[in-house]
Amino acid sequence: MEDQHRSRPLIVATYNVHRCIGGDGRQDIERVAAVISELDADIVGLQEVGSAPAPRIPDQVERLAALAGFQGLAAPLYRRPDSAYGNALLTRVPPGQVRYVDLSEHRREPRGAIVADVLVAGSSIRTVVTHLGLRGYERRSQLERLVDSLADGPEPTLLLADLNEWSNRASRLRLTHQFAGDAVRSFPAGWPFLPLDRILVRPGSWLVRVTSHRSELSRVASDHLPVRAELRPPG
Repeated sequence: MEDQHRSRPLIVATYNVHRCIGGDGRQDIERVAAVISELDADIVGLQEVGSAPAPRIPDQVERLAALAGFQGLAAPLYRRPDSAYGNALLTRVPPGQVRYVDLSEHRREPRGAIVADVLVAGSSIRTVVTHLGLRGYERRSQLERLVDSLADGPEPTLLLADLNEWSNRASRLRLTHQFAGDAVRSFPAGWPFLPLDRILVRPGSWLVRVTSHRSELSRVASDHLPVRAELRPPG
């Protein structure tokens, strides 16, 4: 059993869950949790996920983590009387050091990133979860600030993101800091043709493959498909 466990790749994923509202217009936390379970992942980054306190919206991070067997770390960006949602990190064990990077632009929707040290198989992996803005100038500024915040950190580093970017500008982060990550189509979920959701990893030698997760449930549970990567750390 130990040999089988060691031979298993490290599975990571990123998933914009659209507040658990599916393509059928129905909010279904259990359905999204089932999709997360299908991923069989060790680490999952979530975007557009609800979290407490919000009188009219259940704590989606807490519920998703419980249903799928994870520890949940929420970083809400929107705090309104009837809603609170943003990014979240799901891990099998509680993360170590955690910090939050403000990526908001003036007069635009609030944006940010979770930066957490996650222990996997005895090694710490710096894991970043983020969701960039809708405008090109926003994304350029946010990428630059995110790059600066990661410049002096340790390897390995993992980025789980909805970059909202389908042009070559998204490659700036990968090329500047030697990240690896293939662009795969993830949006819209029913007929994906845009590679908005990305997994980037450093060192690039860890990356085995990146795929969008397409199943009967994932095609309807959110407006994005999850993106899943297999990593092979040394040893």
